[in-house]
Amino acid sequence: MNKNSKVLALKYRPQNFGDLIGQEVVAETIINSIKADKIPNAYLFTGIRGIGKTTIARIVAKSLNCLNGIENECKKECTNCDAITNSSHIDVLEMDAASKTGVDDVRDLIEFSRYGPTSSKYKIFIIDEVHMLSKQAFNALLKTLEEPPEYLKFIFATTEIKKIPITVVSRCQRFDLSRIRSSELFEFIKKVKEKENGKISDDALKLIVKISEGSVRDALSLLDRALLTLNNDKVLELKDAQKIFGYFDKSQLIDLFELVLKAEEKKVIESYRKIYDQGLEPKVFINDFLELVYYFKNIKSLTLESTNFSLNDEEFIRIKEITSNVDDQVLILFWQLTLRTLDELDIVSNQNLSIEMFLIRLMHLSSINTKNDNNKNDITKIIEKNDIASELKNEPVSQIKNVSQKTKIKPQLQTEIKADSKNIISSFEDLIEVCTKNKEMRLKYELEKNVNLVSFENNILEISFNDNLDKNFVKDLSLKLFEWTGQRWIITLSRTKGAMSIKEKEQNTKNEVFNKVKESELYRNVLNKFPDANLIEVLKKKE
Repeated sequence: MNKNSKVLALKYRPQNFGDLIGQEVVAETIINSIKADKIPNAYLFTGIRGIGKTTIARIVAKSLNCLNGIENECKKECTNCDAITNSSHIDVLEMDAASKTGVDDVRDLIEFSRYGPTSSKYKIFIIDEVHMLSKQAFNALLKTLEEPPEYLKFIFATTEIKKIPITVVSRCQRFDLSRIRSSELFEFIKKVKEKENGKISDDALKLIVKISEGSVRDALSLLDRALLTLNNDKVLELKDAQKIFGYFDKSQLIDLFELVLKAEEKKVIESYRKIYDQGLEPKVFINDFLELVYYFKNIKSLTLESTNFSLNDEEFIRIKEITSNVDDQVLILFWQLTLRTLDELDIVSNQNLSIEMFLIRLMHLSSINTKNDNNKNDITKIIEKNDIASELKNEPVSQIKNVSQKTKIKPQLQTEIKADSKNIISSFEDLIEVCTKNKEMRLKYELEKNVNLVSFENNILEISFNDNLDKNFVKDLSLKLFEWTGQRWIITLSRTKGAMSIKEKEQNTKNEVFNKVKESELYRNVLNKFPDANLIEVLKKKE
């Protein structure tokens, strides 16, 4: 450990394989390869931020050059290991590819590699964020990477493996570093807290683990921040930690969820506004709500440990109790509606209002939340639809109505369908005429200009089209046909070139008339008297 550093992320940075947490398989593989003297030309470490990519790269460099050997690495005083730790070893060059991306930088590296090591067994190049190198730089590196001198080793680290050419990846021994498990990370930062004489509750530490999302560096940085806010002998509790890190109490969300299930609209809105006033962003709220719906649906098959500290003991038990009175199918509907609302947030200007309307819609759904068989059948009918999101969009009343509303709305819907079914569309011309009648000018324009008819029969429309056709044309036309006729239509796109579009036919007819007039004796007589005359338009003579 770097005891001289005041920053926890650097102070408790692992200095050998024994200090690593969560990467035991990677460490064991590398140690075995060094012991067996089967060392690859290049190592490639990939994974999310803060899980030990660069740290392991330096440990590998120490392991290869340690004067005491791999068995006694760093256990005794070693000048090579000390120099690598301080980034001052002449044979271990660490380069940041984010700042040195060009082919000239790589050429300098290759030129430097021609000379053997001065004070150690291997000359090692550590390239961090290697995906930032340019395409030309990677190409310049390929040959040296495949057949380097025996004394030269490369170690690459990256967070974006997909940006590295496959020709480079195939020349490396690749290690995918996993996120650190929550339990391991919790035990680690708890030990660090004790070494730093910090007074932080276990619940506050669990919150740090949750926020860090498996990143050790993030966890240590958050712990550092928490320790700095401690006053005298006061213990940092969960509520204080939530204020520091901008997280609201999960129990508030469970309270809100319970009120939604009870359909207490006024209390739901008041509860949400309290959460919003704490500074919670609408998108963060929706994502947390999704997570909570997941726990409500699957709580019977989960353990407290499998929630990755998202829930504490009290919250876990409470969700179990509430779930016993909630139908699983209602929770599935909640999930679908929440996902749809997540998309809506990108459209609306005031996201806060959208969340309030979302909660009101959920309360309408929860009104069919009962063990009654009749209501259960209503839920089943909703879920058995092929596309819940589209059904909610096209038939919102039938999706979120409660049982008492059902009888009131049903006659009205039947009347509307009956009225729409009066439109009879039996030909392509009828379709264009109905578009004109209903003032759907955009659809009419697409049908006349960009659509070529292949066949039209029995509610099946087969068409081909040109590159200018609107991408939403088929979906919009299908909805309108159902609205106008009360029947489902099938619109298929054919590879067969259909008949000419209406606009093409009109243009052909116009060209024929133009050519006929130009060949007439009258037109020739006009040109004889007026040589500069030009035919612009031919108008039909009025009777």
